[in-house]
Amino acid sequence: DGESDLDIASLLERVDMSDPESLWELYPKDVRVEGKKILDPFMGGGTSLVEASRFGAEVVGNDLNPVAWFVTKKELEAGQTDVEELEEAFEQVKEDVADEITQYYKTPCPNGDHEADVMYNFWVKELDCVSCGHTVPLFKDYRVAKGRYENDDKYNVLCPDCESVILVDDWQSESLCSECSNLFVPSEGNVSGSKYSCSECGSKYSVIDSIYEQDGFGLRQYAVEYYCHTCDEQDRTKNEVKGYKPVENADRSLFTEAKKVWENSQQLEQYIPEGDIPRGAITATGDGLQYDGHDVFDHGYQSWSDMYNERQLLCLSKLLESIDQVDDQNLKEYLLLAFSDALRTNSMFCTYDPTRNGMDHVFRHNSFNPPMYPAENNVWGTKYGRGSFTSSFDMVVSGVEYANSPNERHMVDGETKKTDGFDKPIGENASIHQGDARELDYTDEFDAIITDPPYYDNVIYSELSNYFYVWQRSILKESYSIFDPKETPRAESIVSNPAENKDVEVFESELRQAFSTIRRALKEEGSLTFTYHHSGSESWGELLEALCDVGFEVTATYPISADINKFTKGEAVSFDIVVVARPIDDTEPASWNSLRRDIYRTARRTRKQLEANRDLSRGDIGVMEMGACFREYSKHHGKVQRDGEIMSAKEVVQEIYGIIQEASDIGVEDVFIDLLDTSNPSFDDVNKLCRGTNATPEDLKETHLYNQDDGF
Repeated sequence: DGESDLDIASLLERVDMSDPESLWELYPKDVRVEGKKILDPFMGGGTSLVEASRFGAEVVGNDLNPVAWFVTKKELEAGQTDVEELEEAFEQVKEDVADEITQYYKTPCPNGDHEADVMYNFWVKELDCVSCGHTVPLFKDYRVAKGRYENDDKYNVLCPDCESVILVDDWQSESLCSECSNLFVPSEGNVSGSKYSCSECGSKYSVIDSIYEQDGFGLRQYAVEYYCHTCDEQDRTKNEVKGYKPVENADRSLFTEAKKVWENSQQLEQYIPEGDIPRGAITATGDGLQYDGHDVFDHGYQSWSDMYNERQLLCLSKLLESIDQVDDQNLKEYLLLAFSDALRTNSMFCTYDPTRNGMDHVFRHNSFNPPMYPAENNVWGTKYGRGSFTSSFDMVVSGVEYANSPNERHMVDGETKKTDGFDKPIGENASIHQGDARELDYTDEFDAIITDPPYYDNVIYSELSNYFYVWQRSILKESYSIFDPKETPRAESIVSNPAENKDVEVFESELRQAFSTIRRALKEEGSLTFTYHHSGSESWGELLEALCDVGFEVTATYPISADINKFTKGEAVSFDIVVVARPIDDTEPASWNSLRRDIYRTARRTRKQLEANRDLSRGDIGVMEMGACFREYSKHHGKVQRDGEIMSAKEVVQEIYGIIQEASDIGVEDVFIDLLDTSNPSFDDVNKLCRGTNATPEDLKETHLYNQDDGF
């Protein structure tokens, strides 16, 4: 429209700030911010760098984790990558190994004398009963998947007697098997909590103890989800083209064949992750490390290869070997990127979600969670299905296409529209580094720093990313020395990690060092923008203390959607905070009483605005109140006095957090604000102000907001 050469300031001047909706008019514009330099010291997946580059800024990124470095490297190189050449490289790999891999993902079609493609194989772990020796399949229930199409009101379940896959009306009620007339309740499996129950003798025993005593567990395939191209071509019904069936002898024989081939394929072992799984806070929770997760060693896993069955090891190694034969390093790396993405849904740590008829990826809980009944994906893929190599490659191609010609999608009269491609590709002026953010050597260089810093102890990325790293290093270690070590850096990670003896104090110290480096790198008129994702008052206090100690003032906070822990008991928080901070030379002294007054007025104003205009939970509003309180406190950091003592940021946050958390639903906050606005309030004033509310004078006393001796 001839406006792509306008800078952001010129465009903003046109916005009617009394009508914020008009800001959306800027969204589809090819806005340029050339001449600006942006840093992301904790770049992770590279989102901020890609977006800033999309606007024409010079971008610099850094991350300690080699997996993050590799992913972001390919994102920023995508704009200089030829899509046709990439697709040709894929065709080379397809011609080389696609048939070899897909031959192991075939099954007899239940609708005729022909083969169908396997989308997913369903497996269950088994243990021998310690009392009678009967083999016990570890089913929590017998669901296979929700019915589809004309059967969307039914459920596919496994009959525990004849092992047929049948349709039932209600998987939680007694059902009759249409094949063997067995009466059973599909919701009642052999496992409840941490114990199994033997269907033969009724004995109950710990699953973990049995795995240890029996030196592992058995695995048995019990069902298949298939897609039949022949039935598709014959225009059969949707439920015939794609459906569920019990495992057959042909399926078992095919796996046995793949297993034999793998056992005689020593030349492929160089592409399989070597070594044992490192013990850590996520992998070895049984070591008393007090971190959420499951101890993979207690579940019978020792090495990385234990996470895969033999067919997966065969097919993944064949695929990686073929990728390694691609001559062009850049194209090889994009194929490796697709391979890495496919790993999320191609191990025996993956499960099938019966409620939505699809695979779940391995890190759906940000931990290693060994399932009782894993699902095996079709590594190469077929027409339908999620998480195969071909579907991951399609996403990579889409990303490269976008980077070559960025665009935006926006709503026009209720319909999604896509803009024409913008003038410049992504990544033209970009550089990234792998290393510790605390060691970055920049001074007064960046106009803005946009990042996503470590989250206290929320996610220990170093351990999770090893899952990808151990596969990537077989291809990348010859080209990049950062892939020489056998695992990702862990001791240097800024995170509270019990496995590294890194507690709250260490986290705060290291985060402060990182913020100090960031402060030095930022221009005096620059801004720091970051998101934070934690619900505990302690973590917010650590963050604010570290940020303000090195000379930042919080100037704005914004809520964004997220899925994190709880802010108030029983209420899920669906917002993160985006924090904007700027350098500050000095702060102003303040008494705790005066600051508390300002904070509570800000909190009440924020709450009233949000309750009037937004459908939000009290927990969501609490997060936004906390952000507003950050702004008030940071103006006075290090100079807030209470009873002659300087309060720390952690003490202030704890005070605010507790009152917001405990008083939000009993009316104490509003009464306290009214008291603040009352000159020399008496006990009679307290009683009067409490009338008509859920608060009492005792409530105010319990939250230390008022007492009869010296007021508040």
